[in-house]
Formats: sequence, structure tokens, C-alpha cells
Amino acid sequence: MHAALIEAANRLRQAERDGQPCPPVRELIASALAADPSADPVALAYAVQHHNTQAAITAGQRPVGRKIGLTSYAVQQQLGVDQPDFGQLFASMARGDDQPIAWRDTQQPKVEAEIALVLEHDLCHERHTMADLIRATAFALPAIEVVGSRIAQWDIRLVDTIADNASSGLFVLGSRPVQLAQLDLVHCGMSMTLGGEPVSVGAGAACLGNPLNAALWLADTMVRFGAPLRAGDILLTGALGPMVAAQPGNVFTAHIQGLGSVTAAFERSTEHD
Repeated sequence: MHAALIEAANRLRQAERDGQPCPPVRELIASALAADPSADPVALAYAVQHHNTQAAITAGQRPVGRKIGLTSYAVQQQLGVDQPDFGQLFASMARGDDQPIAWRDTQQPKVEAEIALVLEHDLCHERHTMADLIRATAFALPAIEVVGSRIAQWDIRLVDTIADNASSGLFVLGSRPVQLAQLDLVHCGMSMTLGGEPVSVGAGAACLGNPLNAALWLADTMVRFGAPLRAGDILLTGALGPMVAAQPGNVFTAHIQGLGSVTAAFERSTEHD
């Protein structure tokens, strides 16, 4: 692994440890690309992410699934890409429904409502069908992803967010599982409120036309990366509506048609002790 990529990984890990955002890492990735112009900058960014994922696992973190980002066509156009990205979920990132979220556990947090899938079977084929995915899914849950960035002022481009674990932070899952057969994942409406007032609205179609399309992309992609999705994995399939910045004391509730609701409640304290 090129020294510049290791420096990028260390910069992001230090920012997470200290709770102090760092400069973007795209210049470091560009430096590694200059040493090997035939390399793919996206692959280099994922190498940084993988380096920190392995460091976290070595330190005792338990992987529990994956998140999918960039599932909005508008955001893809903004960043000049034609596909989503992914990040690693760890058990330490999970918070309970309406459980107080310590502000010190967040970094420049924003929230978005999503549909989470929980797998019952592995997805190991080189190319999966929709039937494979549906058969492998145990149930769906409403979710709020608390995205975060180790990079100061969210000054990110594609390689920055990929390297930074797809701007992962925390996630909150609802507690009432629903079978896919009971859901219309394309037309299900979503409304997220802050203090009872709507701040984000959308529908399943906002996520690559269907959250299952995003999950199918992830299943095929993870096989290519040599890390297939496994039974028990949680999949955060992507935002159903616009992302909203969070402040201390905010309480967000996402209502998703057919799935019920889930609440992310932030503590008022901003101390990083």
C-alpha cells in the first residue's frame, strides 16, 4: 500500500479518535495515483477505507453489515459518478430507537431516513437476481442513519467520502420487523420530523428507483471485493429523502409507510469528554 494512502488512513483515524475534523484526503490519494497513473482513484479510496476497517477489526470492533451511499441520482450527478458507494457498519455504531445519542459520539452529524434490510442467507453469487435478494432477506426495518464526516466542513469529493467509510457515523433501527411481501418499497412514503415539524419527505423510489436495486448493487459489488454479504448482515439501503443537519437536543422521527417509525434523539450536551 502506497505511503500516501497509509497517511490518508491515519489522518482519518486520528480525526475520529480526537473528534477533530481533518483536511480532505484527496490530495494524498492523488499523490498515490501519480505514482501509478494506471490505478483507479476509486479503488485507491476503497483501499484507504479497507485499511481502517481492518484496523478497527483488529482493535476488537465487530462488523455487522454495510451502508450504501450516493443512491440519489441528483447527488450522483453532483459528484460526477454513475453508481453508489459503500461503507462498513460496526456494532459500536448502532443506537436503539429513541435512545439518547451522545453528541461526543458524532462528527458533524446529519440524518437521513432509510430502509434497512437484515439478511437471513448469504449472497455469494457473482451476479444476483432480485429473487436471490428477496429470498435472502429476513425482514426490513425503518432506520435513521446519522452520517458523519471526519473531514472539516464536509469538504468532500467522491474519493474523500469513500476513504472516510462512505461518511458513516451511527445508525438507529426500528424494532418492529416487517416481511418484504407486506411492503411496497417503491411507493412507500417517508416523512421525517423534527419536533413534530416535517424536515424531509420522500419515498422508496428516491433510492435508485427501489431500495432493492441498491441492495442488489451492493450484493454484486461485495462479491467482486471478496467480501460477500452474509446472513445476519444489516444493509442500510440509502436515503429516501433529503439529508438534514442535526444539532444538540434535536429529536428526529422518521415515519415510513408500511414500516412504522424510528426516532433518533440527540443529547443536549456538546462535550467531547
